[in-house]
Amino acid sequence: MSFETVTITMMKGFMLNIQLFVITLVLSLPLGLVVSFGTMSKFKPLSWLVRLYVYIMRSTPLMLQLAVVYYLPGILSPGHILPRMTAASVAFVLNYAAYFSEIFRGGIQGVPRGQQEAGQVLGMTRRQIFFQVTLLQVVKRIVPPMGNEIITLVKDTSLSNFIMVGEIIKLAKDFGNKGMIWPLFYAGLFFLVFNGVVTLLLSRTEKKLDYFRV
Repeated sequence: MSFETVTITMMKGFMLNIQLFVITLVLSLPLGLVVSFGTMSKFKPLSWLVRLYVYIMRSTPLMLQLAVVYYLPGILSPGHILPRMTAASVAFVLNYAAYFSEIFRGGIQGVPRGQQEAGQVLGMTRRQIFFQVTLLQVVKRIVPPMGNEIITLVKDTSLSNFIMVGEIIKLAKDFGNKGMIWPLFYAGLFFLVFNGVVTLLLSRTEKKLDYFRV
C-alpha cells in the first residue's frame, strides 16, 4: 500500500475524531448546564432522578456506555441498529454532559450568595442576576476544570473504535495488522497537535477572563 493511500486514509480517521469531538462539545455543554439545574432543583424527585443519571454516567466505563447505546436498540427491536457514528455521538454527549454538569454546579454554587442578594436589592430579576452577575463568575471559575475535561475528550474520541467507528486509532491498528507500524506515529502526532491547539485556545481564554477576578 502506497504512502499516499495510507496518508489519505489516516486523514479520514482524523476527520472522524474531530467530528466526534465537535459534536460532543457543542451538545454536551448546554445539556450539562441543564442537568446542573436539575441536580440543584428543589423538586426532590427531579433532583434524585438527575443525580442518578449523573452517578451512572460517571461510575461506569465509557466503553460500556458505547456498547449499550449501540447494541441495546437492536436487542429491544431486532433490526433497528443505530449507525456507529450516531451511537458514539450519543454515548459521548450523555457521558460528558454528566461531567460538565458537576463542573457547572460547582461553579454556580461557588458564587457568593451575597452577590445575588445585592442584585435583588438593586431591583434585578432572577434572570438578570443569573446572566449578568452569576454566569460571568461561573465562566471564570470553570475554565480550568472544563479545560481538563475537554483535553480528555480529545483523547477519549479514540474509544469509539470499540464499536468499530473508523477513527484514527482503529485505522492505525488495521494498518498494524498488515505489518505497518508507522501509522501509529500519525495517530500520536494527531493527538499531540490537536491537544496543543486546544491547550493554546484554553490558555488564551483564561487570559481574556483575567480582568474579571473572583
